[in-house]
Amino acid sequence: MFEWAYSGANRAVPRNVGPECAYFLSTKRQIIETVIVVTICVYISIKTYPKLSIPQDTNYVKNDRGGKRLLVILLALLWGMEIGFKFASRTVIYLLNPCHVTTLIQIYLLAAPPSKTVTTLFRIHLNLLNGPLLAFLFPETASRKIFAEAALYWIQHGMMFVIPYYLLRIGGPYNIEPFWDFNWAIFSYCLNLIYHFVVLQVIAIPAQVNLNHMLCPAILDPFDGPWYRVAAVVHQALLCPLLCKIFCLISDFCLTKFPPTKVKPQMKDSLLDNSVIKQPIDSHHED
Repeated sequence: MFEWAYSGANRAVPRNVGPECAYFLSTKRQIIETVIVVTICVYISIKTYPKLSIPQDTNYVKNDRGGKRLLVILLALLWGMEIGFKFASRTVIYLLNPCHVTTLIQIYLLAAPPSKTVTTLFRIHLNLLNGPLLAFLFPETASRKIFAEAALYWIQHGMMFVIPYYLLRIGGPYNIEPFWDFNWAIFSYCLNLIYHFVVLQVIAIPAQVNLNHMLCPAILDPFDGPWYRVAAVVHQALLCPLLCKIFCLISDFCLTKFPPTKVKPQMKDSLLDNSVIKQPIDSHHED
């Protein structure tokens, strides 16, 4: 029924699609791992959620000279091209991969008006930057048969780093928690794991398509073997918050200290125009 969404997956690429990959792990092992990971993530999420805090003064306005409009148009164009290629190659299922979802979140962040929802999504998506980093370190472009589609792979993942840096430059609702606050990182990672083990795995198994390596490990995976998913849960638990904090530190240095790129005295500075008066967020917007 939904073969149009995955029938074009390249079977010539090792561990990309097919029964060999789908049955790499036994059904029993998949169920046990899923139950354990999801249960732990739900428990931690419930415990962490009350500790998440957002500043009340998140409603800032800054004249960015059309930068956001330009970026949202560019990103939407890239996303539209990606959708077109996926439909043409009958690989729409790959749009569920985390990097594509993160790009969609960034489009929303660029287009949506200031709100606590925007701040929440912005902080969560900063902990998803492991996706583009791994995409650069371990590129998977063999299944992209068209040159433009392969080029789009690099452009899209590069933009995933450019967008949050630009939004941090703007400030206002695009703000970050204190450096030593890891509650957002923990909460975001739990959501990430739930998405992988519930959404991606449930769709990947019947389609026998290795969505973000939920069915079998990549050829270059150093933890190749039956424990590769457990190993991934552990090493990504270290990489995600570490990468987020490093990205924020570098952005802080470039935006507030490095003379050639310095634009404001501190990260929480929203670069308000002198003619703009800050107002409480609830004065004109309801979440």
